[in-house]
Amino acid sequence: PSPCARPRGASMQRAGGDVGELLVPYMPTIRVPKSGDRVYKAECAFSYDSPDSEGGLYVCMNTFLGFGREHIERHYRKTGQCVYLHLKRHATEKVPGASGGALPKRRNAKLFLDLETNGDLNSDDFEYEDEAKLVIFPDHYEISLPNIEELPALVTIACDALLSAKSPYRKQEPDSWEEELQASKHAKTLVQLDNGVRIPPSGWKCSKCDLRENLWLNLTDGSVLCGKWFFDGSGGNGHAMEHYKETGYPLAVKLGTITPDGADVYSFDEEEPVLDPHIAKHLAHFGIDMLQMQVTENGLRDNDIKPRVSEWEVIQEAGVKLKPMYGPGYTGMKNLGNSCYLNAVMQTIFSIPEFQRAYVGNLPRIFDYSPLDPTQDFNTQMAKLGHGLLSGQYSKPPMKSELIEQVMKEEHKLQHNGISPRMFKAFISKGHPEFSSNRQQDAQEFFLHLINLVERNPVGSENPSDVFRFLVEERTQCCQSRKVRYTERVDYVMQLPVAMEAATNKDELIAYELKRREAEAARRPPPELVRAKIPFTACLQAFSEPNNVEDFWSSALQAKSAGVKTSRFASFPEYLVVQIKKFTFGLDWIPKKLDVSIDMPDFLDISHLRARGLQPGEEELPDIAPPIIIPDDPKALDIDEASVMQLAEMGFPLEACRKAVYYTGNLGAEVAFNWIIAHMEEPDFAEPLVIPAFGEAASSGAAAFGAVELDNQPPEEIVAIIISMGFQRNLAIQALKATNSNLERALEWIFSHPEFEEEIEPALDMMDVENNANANILAETGSEGPRIKDGSGRYELFGFISHMGTSTMSGHYVCHLKKEGRWVIYNDLRVCASERPPKDLGYIYFYHRIPS
Repeated sequence: PSPCARPRGASMQRAGGDVGELLVPYMPTIRVPKSGDRVYKAECAFSYDSPDSEGGLYVCMNTFLGFGREHIERHYRKTGQCVYLHLKRHATEKVPGASGGALPKRRNAKLFLDLETNGDLNSDDFEYEDEAKLVIFPDHYEISLPNIEELPALVTIACDALLSAKSPYRKQEPDSWEEELQASKHAKTLVQLDNGVRIPPSGWKCSKCDLRENLWLNLTDGSVLCGKWFFDGSGGNGHAMEHYKETGYPLAVKLGTITPDGADVYSFDEEEPVLDPHIAKHLAHFGIDMLQMQVTENGLRDNDIKPRVSEWEVIQEAGVKLKPMYGPGYTGMKNLGNSCYLNAVMQTIFSIPEFQRAYVGNLPRIFDYSPLDPTQDFNTQMAKLGHGLLSGQYSKPPMKSELIEQVMKEEHKLQHNGISPRMFKAFISKGHPEFSSNRQQDAQEFFLHLINLVERNPVGSENPSDVFRFLVEERTQCCQSRKVRYTERVDYVMQLPVAMEAATNKDELIAYELKRREAEAARRPPPELVRAKIPFTACLQAFSEPNNVEDFWSSALQAKSAGVKTSRFASFPEYLVVQIKKFTFGLDWIPKKLDVSIDMPDFLDISHLRARGLQPGEEELPDIAPPIIIPDDPKALDIDEASVMQLAEMGFPLEACRKAVYYTGNLGAEVAFNWIIAHMEEPDFAEPLVIPAFGEAASSGAAAFGAVELDNQPPEEIVAIIISMGFQRNLAIQALKATNSNLERALEWIFSHPEFEEEIEPALDMMDVENNANANILAETGSEGPRIKDGSGRYELFGFISHMGTSTMSGHYVCHLKKEGRWVIYNDLRVCASERPPKDLGYIYFYHRIPS
């Protein structure tokens, strides 16, 4: 009998038959994972430890949660759970010349763990071996696996099921997760023809039809062919697919997507996008050096002699050897497939001391009080991420010897640097139709989504998101009667318009546009880009000027009239977030981005924008609500396109904006915005507007408490008005039903039935409130008034997030942060000292108040 169970520190031999007996007391706690169970065998719930880490990973045989060596004792103390599967991947350096290099590479049978890897497991320098054993607490008895003869059958079945379980982040509900990309079965064995083909760095076109976009490079023979045609008019003639049908060469990479971090690869045979773990080698075969590549829309890449002007190159500081940074606060984050928006926002958030204190400073308390499933707890996952970024554990410089070798061989040795925020992303995007997808997102929307979650999950007495909160005073004036109304709302972001008309290089812009059109007509490469230069002072001026209020109803005239609105700061936040409104809509409703350069200042003073309240001599508008106009023929109701555009620019689906404006009786974008917030969770939120025959049930999602007869469904227009006052939809319907759809009586009913409002509160649970007014709902809860940290309006820039690409739905984000007096660029896993921070091309800027 082999020694198979040893307590830590003691070598204890047991007779083989005893192993089964040893497990008997624990059998009731050992479960076999079922199809719905999430098995976390690649990552610790509290840290970024994995089977690759020194101490390996312990997976609980009852809850299937994984724990690193530092955190396993806590779980054992909390749950009393004793049996764990311990997983460890060992990497040993190969002895040079042992195999003489002649042996063919075989699939490594010693690898059975399904892990995200940073390196190539077939690398010539390391040998890998996975090991699994059962560990019994508290004595740390170890039982090596497999051990079929001695273990009870149930235990063997449980261990096998656990080892073969799929990733916990695969599709749970049909609509929530796009499948993670899987490695192609062709990647390891792909044959590449030695036909001498070399792919130039730019100027590609389809070899069959001369198309210059949506081009795919076949990784077997190096042919460059166009992709398929898409419904939006982009795409190609499908020559890449035809070529596969003729040759059977399975893998192609999309030209223009190759970056140092990877590329988009498609498998014609598997009929889906795939990962190619050997992409660097496959591209090198055709003379493409991945580390030098930058993404461009049409693949045209300027030679190194020309000044680098493309947004992709300037923002990522391409063409300059950047010095990597290591240590606490210089940890990279893996891109999970279009998750760079999340990486850029989280790096910025955890560079702020208040967030560091709230989550990393409170880490022991947060972890000790975390629920039994820490993967589903916001504060635990925030603390885990913050600690991962700030501890320095996942950002260690290469050893001296490795550095010399790297320079000699230009390759990276086994270095598990950077963290993969998969668990964090899965949790905070749960239930959100956009952030839970693998599509690119708007970093500003994600920032507000995160703030909303911070607000809803208090972590101690102070809420760290208070550092961004400020009060906006809105002054609305009726142009005819000259009377005014002052209101206040909470916001987190100052949205700065781009004053295009103030561009200082108009003549060059006109000349460039003419040249560009000529080049396009002649199918020549476009001329060198000329970017509009906009003075920051002009944008600030545009922010402070009065805006027309669409569809303003004047209570002084009791009629529609012209109105203007000005916004001022009723308080200044500790940290000022400035978003440049670069994303707008073209005449064809297609979202587009203004590629502009704005001279953003390092030091900013906005004291002159402080609100002053009602001024002597100003007369207030009377407090009268507009009359409710219910059209006799609902089909005759025009939809105010200006309000629709205003909402669509905030990023909401177009059809939802049309419905919001329609159902709130064209009372303007603000009332319609409240309708959107109240209806975001409904399944038909983005469906086209269907105008019901009058008196019919007007919308889905109307059922209030339990079953409701549809025959006396209140008119949607009146429901919308109550919702726009900040009440829940269910409550509005309940009140209108109780009062025969009389608006005034319904409002009285709501105020006299507070208990119904409490019943409805839990419905808010996972409601993700987006956009700048998300605070309107949150701020006024709690009678102490909104929590704000007012002070001077003088600020210093400490970070900015930049976007490359033509719209928020595509492209790439990076952030630059000022740390210890110098600028650092965070580009997913790559963290380097910045040589030329492109402060003029940012999308969201972060300023810190200068103490007065």
